[in-house]
Amino acid sequence: MSKIYVLGAGMVGSAMAIDLASKHEVILSDVNADALSKAVEREPGINTAIVDVTNVDHLAEHIKGADLVLSAVPGFLGFETLKNIIQLKKNVVDISFFPENAFELDELAKENNITAIVDCGVAPGMDNVILGYYNETHHLESFECLVGGLPKIKKWPFCYKAPFSPVDVIEEYTRPARYVENGELITRPPLTDCEFVEFDKVGTLESFNSDGLRSIIYTMPHIKNRKEKTLRYPGHVEYVRVLKESGFFNAEPILGNNLSPLEVTSKILFDEWKLGETEEELTVMRVTLVGVNKKTNKKEEIVFDLHDEFDVKTKTSSMARTTGYTATAAVNMFLEGLVKKTGILPPELVGSSKACYDYFFSYLAERGVVYKEKIMALD
Repeated sequence: MSKIYVLGAGMVGSAMAIDLASKHEVILSDVNADALSKAVEREPGINTAIVDVTNVDHLAEHIKGADLVLSAVPGFLGFETLKNIIQLKKNVVDISFFPENAFELDELAKENNITAIVDCGVAPGMDNVILGYYNETHHLESFECLVGGLPKIKKWPFCYKAPFSPVDVIEEYTRPARYVENGELITRPPLTDCEFVEFDKVGTLESFNSDGLRSIIYTMPHIKNRKEKTLRYPGHVEYVRVLKESGFFNAEPILGNNLSPLEVTSKILFDEWKLGETEEELTVMRVTLVGVNKKTNKKEEIVFDLHDEFDVKTKTSSMARTTGYTATAAVNMFLEGLVKKTGILPPELVGSSKACYDYFFSYLAERGVVYKEKIMALD
């Protein structure tokens, strides 16, 4: 039995702690006592601790006995927290999805002989794992990921609920989107190139540009076309663009006070977009790869589809399941010795190993998160 410290007791962090507690000694930590109490109500056997990750000495005292740290802190805290964990010489799996480039910490991790598996959720995460594996078996020419978390019940006007802060969602909606086309890095405004896509069980969704490639921009330079787009119910993008273009997402204070339009908008949207703890939602993802099979020399299209819904029995959200269980799979495979490299490891570098690739899919399937794969000949 290993000792695992989970940093962050939000919806995903709590689900991960509960999942790991069946096999390991788990300490779930957060600066918010109420968040910890809610987790204990769901799983009384979990140990908890109040930890301020911004206090390095405090963090060091708490994680000193851990075999591994699982970081699920908010994105704005993620990079510095990861850096501190590495400097404290603790192996780590991270799902904080911070905006900084994780590879800036690669040399530090290697110097400390530390493995840091980053961006290990659903997307980024499992789409990277899929890409990493098929990059080994095919000469790939394109990769596309369409992904979104959606409420089961549509409520006008936005038809959207988020399991995290509206500020994080708005940040995604305002950050320029990068993708690779014909080998060239292209930067486009977010919320652009909207297309309608059909999905079983859900129907028509709209996809739009978002900055979701992250590490794939750097690790897969030989693949000429790489893109990720966000999925929402039709109509969502138009309403958000109205807010954005009208200045509601501006961060500068106005009218002589200290409040910005972004702060006011976030406050208003918090209740509109906040996902209730037992509110049913779903996760939809489609990963499409095109390339030549190295064994048969035949061109193929590989498509993975995911449709996952709120687990009524365990009261666990789909976003927590699809994101959290990917990370806990990585925790277990590392502790079982399947991941031996040190440094910063995005999931595509882990998924390149068939043993790790198979482990992810088996672990998720055991928890009811099932990806459907289809391979079609194009020649």
